Amino acid sequence: MSLSVVILAAGKGTRMRSALPKVLHTVADKPMVSHVINAARCLNAENIYVVYGFGGEILKANISGDDLTFIEQKEQLGTGHAVDMASPFIKDDEDVLVLYGDVPLTRVNTLENLIAVKPDNGMALLTVHLQNPTGYGRIVRDNHQVVGIVEQKDANADQLAIKEANTGILLANGGDLKRWLANLSNDNAQGEYYLTDVIAACHNEGKIIATAHPETEVEVEGANNRVQLAALERAYQLREAETLMLNGASLRDPNRIDIRGKMLIGQEVQIDVNCIFEGEVVLANGVAIGANCILKDCTIGENTIIKPNSIIEGAVIGDQCSVGPFARIRPDTIMNKDSHVGNFVELKKTILGEGSKSGHLTYLGDTTIGKNVNIGAGTITCNYDGVNKSQTIIDDEAFIGSNSSLVAPVFIGTTATVGAGSVVTKDVENEELAIARGKQRNVKGWQRPTKKS
Repeated sequence: MSLSVVILAAGKGTRMRSALPKVLHTVADKPMVSHVINAARCLNAENIYVVYGFGGEILKANISGDDLTFIEQKEQLGTGHAVDMASPFIKDDEDVLVLYGDVPLTRVNTLENLIAVKPDNGMALLTVHLQNPTGYGRIVRDNHQVVGIVEQKDANADQLAIKEANTGILLANGGDLKRWLANLSNDNAQGEYYLTDVIAACHNEGKIIATAHPETEVEVEGANNRVQLAALERAYQLREAETLMLNGASLRDPNRIDIRGKMLIGQEVQIDVNCIFEGEVVLANGVAIGANCILKDCTIGENTIIKPNSIIEGAVIGDQCSVGPFARIRPDTIMNKDSHVGNFVELKKTILGEGSKSGHLTYLGDTTIGKNVNIGAGTITCNYDGVNKSQTIIDDEAFIGSNSSLVAPVFIGTTATVGAGSVVTKDVENEELAIARGKQRNVKGWQRPTKKS
């Protein structure tokens, strides 16, 4: 049977103290509702309906996809009313899963389990056992069978003692769900149309209500304020850290790592504290990442060392390389096997050949460097003339002396040498020595400046 997903995302989130819709506040640098949408996509949902209210235009500007249908809930009349906004789109012969845009950490396998337990003649409900269920609707059972849900404000003393709580996540047949929603009443303490009342409606028709449960409570927790949002962030990061460790990484402190994208790692990977990983990052076997590094959309080869306080973005670092400390590797850079850059070296759109080195205080932009080249401290490639950027090419075995400026476009040949302090504006052929600096003049009897009174 086909599956459609309805995501409730209409809440204003007043307690967030923000002009943003609540569901656009981020966990792992991604809006909460995007996590929910991704889960729906992993279930191969045929349709994904996003029910919005406050800040709809901002929501639609930040969340997009051909598989998304946005539905406005103009009046905030409760969760049942919100789901009912999607009724005109729901087919009778499909299953409908209801999710929440501010509950971002529900695992896909938890939702798959919920789908698996749904009976043909009934519905499936995700419930959770809580030590303190205050604020949650309670699951009411008779002879172990679910017969309804009572909200906190409407519960009596016996019902308040129930530990099994409603998560709001449910799966039902489309035709059944539309019929139950149409018959909802707002005769309750809040004067709202509760989605939870469809549980009693299902029971009253003699249908079966099956239940599934998440592995952890945090899977079904939402965020109504920034304190709760921060708690979800930490829970997400700890979960990602545990996954890394189970896959072969050693983390100096699992509580001090931030993963804001996808990571693929090999074995014997070591990650020190306060590292941030964004986008898609690949770490091969034996990689070591020092403290306080930021890696974004990059690939790091086997047995490569990234020393502390380095930033790598959009680059490919080969096997047995070393980077840093305090290095910046910018997009479209390739460091080949056994190449090295040291402290305060910046590479941009540069190819560093196998065995080549740039140890200190250097900028190399729009540069192609061959094998076994040595770049002296303080060297820069002057790749920008204020209008256009040009290439510098340095061939194999060349030696660039310290504090040299290579004014692009320029070519340095195989085994050529550039003397320290040179400003090179013309090509240097193979095995040539280029010295481009003013003649030294020593002044005898020169008086140093003295401090004025």
